Amino acid sequence: LWIGAAAKAGLEDGQALIGGSCIIAPTGEIAAQAMSLDDEVIVHRADLDLIEVCRKVNFNFALYRRPDQYGRISEPV
Repeated sequence: LWIGAAAKAGLEDGQALIGGSCIIAPTGEIAAQAMSLDDEVIVHRADLDLIEVCRKVNFNFALYRRPDQYGRISEPV
């Protein structure tokens, strides 16, 4: 999953906003990040195949599912 996080930058209603928008790769690494304190557009060419690789290696949810442990949170109230 690629994540794009937007953060306001510049001056708004007398408040200085530091920005810091970024794009995070499925590996958790910062792929692109705003570098100024002003409005800025960041662009990154995302390798979409990396999503599947990380899903198989790092996030194999089926492997770690424990339905036997879900009792109290899955029972009707």
